[in-house]
Amino acid sequence: MIDLTAPLLEWYGKNKRALPWRESRDAYRVWVSEIMLQQTRIQAVMGYYERFMTAFPTVEALAAAPEEALLKLWEGLGYYSRARNLHKCAKEVVSRYGGRFPADVKALRALPGIGDYTAGAIASIAFDLPAAAVDGNVLRVHARLTADSTPVSDTSHRKAVARELAELYPAGHCGDFTSALMELGETVCLPGAPRCAACPLQTLCEANARGETELYPVMGEKKPRRIEARNVLLLLRGNRIALRKRPEKGLLAGLWEFPDGEVPENAEFCGEAVHIFTHVEWHMKGYILRDAPEGDYRWFTREERQALTLPTAFRFYTAIADSLGF
Repeated sequence: MIDLTAPLLEWYGKNKRALPWRESRDAYRVWVSEIMLQQTRIQAVMGYYERFMTAFPTVEALAAAPEEALLKLWEGLGYYSRARNLHKCAKEVVSRYGGRFPADVKALRALPGIGDYTAGAIASIAFDLPAAAVDGNVLRVHARLTADSTPVSDTSHRKAVARELAELYPAGHCGDFTSALMELGETVCLPGAPRCAACPLQTLCEANARGETELYPVMGEKKPRRIEARNVLLLLRGNRIALRKRPEKGLLAGLWEFPDGEVPENAEFCGEAVHIFTHVEWHMKGYILRDAPEGDYRWFTREERQALTLPTAFRFYTAIADSLGF
């Protein structure tokens, strides 16, 4: 692969954004930011990251936190398995490594919730190791630079790109190189309409030379999402509302939800909502039932319910519960 180190680092030095997780190369802070940023926009993460660091300034503080407190702080950020894996990982770093993340890619990769990308990001940014962090942004940059039509969904291709990029990492600037590649994909080498005139690698880019930037990256075949119909029941009894916990494994594992099931005859329709997950869509219809009977769920006052973590999927119905005083 062409050596893009010098122009990329020069561009990054002049154009990098001021982001809170870039204020320190501490491995704990790098790790938390990278987990939060998975499948989540930077603007959505900013506030969460700063609140998280205030609540849990060290890996020891996170390891000692009650899970419910962690999940409540994560509420609205989605993909809650990330939060649970953060908790598991923090406990292991404390118990196994005395609160210090290992400066080794394989050891990082073995920790809960840390994959190849996150291990590469921590290793390069926190420890200046030549370990590539290859995400969708980096794959897009690589595909255009090399006019590579290999589908970026191919796992073996992702690993090959990581090995290829690792050869370019400059000693003493590994963290900046990782961040620069990410920054280029996030701000210049955009999906659909790249800003080629602003790109420091324009003269090195094969797709640009061919006038074919719109052809890359090749995404590969994507399976359609499965659609699930759900009835969301707001069951009211006195000054309490019914909730139940989801199973400990699977989608939204262990989180609280409004019950679903058959709609009682005297229930009042309260609206429809759709929530899209990675592989499934929930098409929901909501119903309110006052003086609801007992059932396989627990009853909570408004204050008790607001202290729990309800997934963003139920935001529409949570707002209705709030408006009703429950």
